[in-house]
Amino acid sequence: MRTAYTSDQIRAAEAALMATLPEGTLMERAATGLAVVCARMLGGVYGSRVVLLVGGGDNGGDTLYAGARLAARGAGVDAIIAGKRVHEAGLEALRRAGGRVTGLPGGEAATPATTPGPVAGNLAGAPGDGVTGGDTVVGGAVRDLIGAADLIVDGMLGIGGTGALREPYATLARLAGDAPGEVVAVDLPSGVDASSGQVEGAAVRAGATVTFGAWKTGLLVDPGAGHAGRTELVDIGLGPHLPEPDAVALTDADVVALLPRPGASSDKYRRGVVGIAAGSEHYTGAAVLAVGGALRAGVGMVRYAGSAEPVAQVRAHWPEAVITTLAPGEGVEEVGRVQAWVLGPGLGTGDEARAIARSVLAEDVPVLVDADALTLVAQERSLLRRAAPVLITPHAGELSRLTGVPRELIEARSLENVRRAAAELEVTVLLKGSTTLVAQEGRPVRINPTGSPWLATGGTGDVLAGLAGALLAAGLSGYDAASCAAYLHGIAGRRGPLAASDVAEALPETVRSLVNGLRQGRSPAKLER
Repeated sequence: MRTAYTSDQIRAAEAALMATLPEGTLMERAATGLAVVCARMLGGVYGSRVVLLVGGGDNGGDTLYAGARLAARGAGVDAIIAGKRVHEAGLEALRRAGGRVTGLPGGEAATPATTPGPVAGNLAGAPGDGVTGGDTVVGGAVRDLIGAADLIVDGMLGIGGTGALREPYATLARLAGDAPGEVVAVDLPSGVDASSGQVEGAAVRAGATVTFGAWKTGLLVDPGAGHAGRTELVDIGLGPHLPEPDAVALTDADVVALLPRPGASSDKYRRGVVGIAAGSEHYTGAAVLAVGGALRAGVGMVRYAGSAEPVAQVRAHWPEAVITTLAPGEGVEEVGRVQAWVLGPGLGTGDEARAIARSVLAEDVPVLVDADALTLVAQERSLLRRAAPVLITPHAGELSRLTGVPRELIEARSLENVRRAAAELEVTVLLKGSTTLVAQEGRPVRINPTGSPWLATGGTGDVLAGLAGALLAAGLSGYDAASCAAYLHGIAGRRGPLAASDVAEALPETVRSLVNGLRQGRSPAKLER
């Protein structure tokens, strides 16, 4: 399991570790790991051109020491001093190794800790000579250095950076993004909030991020995850000092360990019976896809309940399903015993749908509430107050209707809002989006690492609902069922372009590949990234 932490948690762990070590030990460990990754990205270090974007904090020191190691191996290294202060010992180490410094008055650094900011000296250009950002003009010489670099190392800001980048950081971030060379971020990309993944304005978009000690939550959640690129963790010894994680991401091994497997004494009832109340005269496909997702997940039995038209479609597509036709206004009381329900895909929001929703939520088994049923419970939130567990699977718009928080704010602050919704509604929440999140009060948020933009097509959410419902019926908690379903769904949806039915069809092979890949020492999730 990949555990992630907020910036405050990381700072506290670093302070506890540093109290037990000689001064400079952590920076030495971080710089060594960073230099190794940079060398690997360059392929051949000797003769390569490396530009360091250096801030005034510890990240700047890590960057300078790593640059010194690369310069000692024959790379041409230029450090652009972006902050008003600079790590003095790191700067000296770079110079001794043959690195060059830009951004200090006259190119010299007699008193690095108090050196004026980057608008002085070589970083500043004449008006019209460079790239303008706010009140800062970054000179043509700096622009040329960045544009010619084989590797750009972003060490401007660390985990303490919050809010929009100020100048000259914002302009340097844009220049790095426009340059043809590889970009590696130190600990996390400048402009990304370490605790939330929020990005306000310009931010470095890295091909790789080298993070130290532990994962930062913001590296796993979009938009931050999208700016981080491939992320590599350098162990600097924080482990014994880390608290309970802020968030976690499951791995292949975690999912395989959680997935229910039939034993010698299993029968269809022991493997789980899931009820599905979905579809309507207007949206028959939702029922077909939800049932397909459940069946392809390997559930013991699907009991489908719906009106005449979706019943006909489900029967034609899935003869394995046990089907009950509901009369107008009729509930699910006569459907038969199930271990969990899936409620809502394509159900509609009229009186007939409301009668079905009330009857399902009156049952004493776990219920997954999706799509139209989320609209119904938003209108009548008392339906969620029940003894048995509830898992809701909204996108941002649906969660907005449930909580009253504007959609754009949910999308901008997804971690904060998924936690709040789980606590306020007293349910497990699977929030769909570019990063799918699973929240349950009192537990770390689970961040799904396997999502794919190919899943942004109609009907894939119905498949996900059926898949998660099948896992609920097989005995997983809402927290585990939602996490495993999102993980499998993400892998199954990676081979695009595809339709929703393709995702359902891919589920059995996805599970087989996951299990067999672990036995053979490989990972389908990693191979597809």
